Amino acid sequence: MKPDNRRPTETDGIRLQKVMAGAGVGSRRVCEDLIAAGRVTVNGQKAVLGRRVDPAVDVVHVDGERIITDVRLVHYALNKPRGVVSSMDDEQGRRGLTEFTAGIPERVFHVGRLDLDSEGLLLLTNDGELAQKLSHPSHGITKTYRCQVTGFAGPAIARRLASGVVLEDGPVTVDDFKVIDEFHDQALVEVVVHEGRKHLVRRLLAEVGLPVNRLVRTAIGQVRLGNLKPGTLRRLRPDEIASLYREAEM
Repeated sequence: MKPDNRRPTETDGIRLQKVMAGAGVGSRRVCEDLIAAGRVTVNGQKAVLGRRVDPAVDVVHVDGERIITDVRLVHYALNKPRGVVSSMDDEQGRRGLTEFTAGIPERVFHVGRLDLDSEGLLLLTNDGELAQKLSHPSHGITKTYRCQVTGFAGPAIARRLASGVVLEDGPVTVDDFKVIDEFHDQALVEVVVHEGRKHLVRRLLAEVGLPVNRLVRTAIGQVRLGNLKPGTLRRLRPDEIASLYREAEM
């Protein structure tokens, strides 16, 4: 949504401190103090007490962090189970994401994908502008995966991943790689990448001799899966939403 840079009148819109309080920033008194201290901007300009805004179009930042003032926008984290396709409806009749969103009144869609055999964090939202920017390769938001693999994940593997591996669709390097646990010929590893190519982590690990038996995405940027049970979702916290807007440069 594009910000409306018109100059509000005394009767136009809603008082800024009320909108901020409704967005969870704090009490109206706290919000007034933040405005008076010059820590709030509206559409890139420092706000003053008495400022009125349209929550649906005006862009508000507190200490440089975007806050969501449009109550129509929702943002969820879902723990996608294995065997579920990353689409709201599937032409082949397989389990889709609508199975887990029946209780959400808003029409949401997923940001990015996880393949049928992969599990973990998916973002669901009706915030089209944010979703589009997060999905664009130029922003390179990091994604963290925990993978159960077969093979020995020794130091040589870590060095090779750090130096770059050439796949059939081009070279790729990891942002981070570490071994969480090892047992016999199996290992639990964590991989952080900032690309979104199809089956990237599975192909990458297979290329270095570590075929993946199980893959769980545990984080997208600063949003973490945590203890969210498979097949359940939760609303994102304001600080998590702000971090996504920061990643998207919004």
